[in-house]
Amino acid sequence: MTSEPIRFTDGAGYDRFMGVWSRLAGQDFLGWIAPSHGQRWLDVGCGNGAFTQLIAQQSEPLSLVGIDPSEAQLAFARQHPLLQSVEFVNADAMTLPFPDAAFDLAVMPLVIFFVPDPAQGVAEMARVVAPGGTVAAYAWDMEGGGFPYRDVTESLSAVGRPTPMPPSPEASRFEVLGDLWASAGLSDIQTRVIAVERSFADYDEFWNTLLGGPSAGQALATMNEEERSGFRELLRARLQPAGSGPITLAARAHAIRGTVPGP
Repeated sequence: MTSEPIRFTDGAGYDRFMGVWSRLAGQDFLGWIAPSHGQRWLDVGCGNGAFTQLIAQQSEPLSLVGIDPSEAQLAFARQHPLLQSVEFVNADAMTLPFPDAAFDLAVMPLVIFFVPDPAQGVAEMARVVAPGGTVAAYAWDMEGGGFPYRDVTESLSAVGRPTPMPPSPEASRFEVLGDLWASAGLSDIQTRVIAVERSFADYDEFWNTLLGGPSAGQALATMNEEERSGFRELLRARLQPAGSGPITLAARAHAIRGTVPGP
């Protein structure tokens, strides 16, 4: 592993790399939390707006605010036609710039393992959600093999090029999530597994997706052309042993929800 931070600076590249996955898992997650229409939403760590799009499309929010520390990601989100009415704020999940009880729901999609102090992040979500409201998240099962590009990260590590890692990978474990939600004073805590698959038409599409994304893309960028070409073929042999055809990857996320208790 390496302590180098994961950099989120390319909204379009991130969308191809992870935004598609976020929406695949997000569809299941959104149906599970079953929000009512006309509610006040906060999307914590909204990034380039991948999950924010689902909220805007399907949940008819009264208001929708997305926060993220990456201005580059927010700039990409602001350009999306579906998100023109969304308020995007450059902010930190651990110090939300909102008053108490300002929202009916706060969600954290694929973010909690990036929060240096997850307990503070969950406490902040609980603080800004009104009594009776929902605090929920979903995260790749990082330590249990649920990350969609785990074959890539394992192969990179095998050749001495470990990928940047989030600061709190343990926060995706069910027992840790449960403790975080309970410690924040949330009630009616429920969890579920979300399993998804994604197919790439061929190896070229898959490889170009890697190059444009964070984490694996950062590791590949440190290689010279010969090293990158050699790794490309090494990874192809692992993912596409037949030599051609589509590539299908599987991923698993852990989801949690809880209710802010009444006064």
